[in-house]
Amino acid sequence: MSNTPFPDRPHVRPAGKKAIPAFFGSLWRLTVVGFAWPLTNAIVWLQEHLKFPKWAGGDLREFTMRLWGVAWLAFVWVLLWGEVTWGNILVGVVIAIVVMTLLPLPRVPVEGRIHPLAALKLVLTLLGNFVVSSAQVAWAAIKPGPPPLGAVVRVHVAIKSDLVLTLAVDYINLVPGTMVVEIDHLRRMLYVHIFDVRKQSQVDSFFRQMAYVERQFIKAFERDSEWQPSPFHGIDDDYHHVPFSDRQRVADEERRVRRASRRRHIRRRKEDT
Repeated sequence: MSNTPFPDRPHVRPAGKKAIPAFFGSLWRLTVVGFAWPLTNAIVWLQEHLKFPKWAGGDLREFTMRLWGVAWLAFVWVLLWGEVTWGNILVGVVIAIVVMTLLPLPRVPVEGRIHPLAALKLVLTLLGNFVVSSAQVAWAAIKPGPPPLGAVVRVHVAIKSDLVLTLAVDYINLVPGTMVVEIDHLRRMLYVHIFDVRKQSQVDSFFRQMAYVERQFIKAFERDSEWQPSPFHGIDDDYHHVPFSDRQRVADEERRVRRASRRRHIRRRKEDT
């Protein structure tokens, strides 16, 4: 007599990974634990114990950002001269330090969080749109008939971050046949010049493309569940001698406009459904 409770029924094999995938999965976990965790602890320890003077940023993160700025400006200087020599590198570093000290740029608030897969999909979509739009513009230039009819179209976007909005505008400008000619910062309105709008289907296709770009940028950089406004908003206003009352008034107006635009967006979605 069998010891199994149901000898006439087939045994169910336990679900799990095969030997090779399980080995690489364990190797990846050991790599993360053995390398990334000590590196994170070292960065946190340096952040807490290292002190930097104010001219160098005051903390490790700001010092790293300024060091990156100096390195990038020096790299651009070497590219302008077209020859990699120690003299060009040293002169580039000195000029970069002078520029960052005497002509500081406003701090750009970095908000949201990057999602690599969504960002990669956005880049691939850009490449696809670039090829298709280039072919359409080339065909419109050589085909017989009347010239294309261009127009400026107003588009409202729900992107909250100024940095992400700038990236979206760059995305639109890189695609042949479209060019952002004006940006309404407070109302988040883009005025985009379209290459050809002779047919209603072309206008509808443009709006579908803009809705897709807006959705992908939000998915890649500023999902609502992760959105946190940057604490660096307004830190440069004091440098330009802007009173706090004016800054507060502008901030309140921006919040009111955003709430109104969000309500209009929700109302539009309800009407569409």
